[in-house]
Amino acid sequence: QVQLVESGGDLVQAGGSLGLSCQTSGIIFSLNTMYWYRQAPGSQRELVAGITRGDHTYYADSVKGRFTNTRDNAKNMVYLQMNSLKPEDTAVYYCAAKKLGILGVGASPDYWGRGTQVTVSS
Repeated sequence: QVQLVESGGDLVQAGGSLGLSCQTSGIIFSLNTMYWYRQAPGSQRELVAGITRGDHTYYADSVKGRFTNTRDNAKNMVYLQMNSLKPEDTAVYYCAAKKLGILGVGASPDYWGRGTQVTVSS
C-alpha cells in the first residue's frame, strides 16, 4: 500500500520560515520523482517544486530563491524548506510521486498525500 504523509504545516508570520516533510512508503523511492504541489482556497492546484532521483530540481517562478526541495533516499523522505514566506504562500501543500516522472508543469503524479496546511499571516 502506497502512503505519502506530509507534516510540518503551521501558522507562520510573513517573512518567516517553515519546513515540510513527506514520509513515503510502498514505493521504490529512489526511482520516483517527488513533487510538492499546493492549492489555495478558490484556486487550482499548482506545482511548486520537484526533484528527480538524480537531485535535479524544478521550482515555480513564484518560489524560486525562497524554497528548497531536497530528498533523502535512505529515509524515503522528501523535504521542502520554505523561507521568506509571503501571505500568498498560504495553501494546502501536497507531496506527490511518479516513477521516473518528468519535472515541470507537465508532470502527472501517480500518488498523492493528503496535504498539510500552511498559513502565512501578514
